[in-house]
Amino acid sequence: MMVTTRSSMNDVILRLKRVGGQVEGLIRMIEREEECAQIITQFQAAKAALENTFSLVLQRNLKECMSHDDSKSVEKILKLIAKR
Repeated sequence: MMVTTRSSMNDVILRLKRVGGQVEGLIRMIEREEECAQIITQFQAAKAALENTFSLVLQRNLKECMSHDDSKSVEKILKLIAKR
């Protein structure tokens, strides 16, 4: 369904690796029993980064499908979004 350039996929992969690093940092913070407010702040940052990456992938997929008038793929994407 998604036909993208290698550079755009690399961007998504880089973003996801950053989120992974944030999650690993959160685990360390919890293990060290750091301050609750700092942990929550880091949770919010990781969540926002993941949501932004999701939005980027979603936007790219929809643009790709619409540029090829691929209504079946658009419908699949819309059903996936509705599951959120």
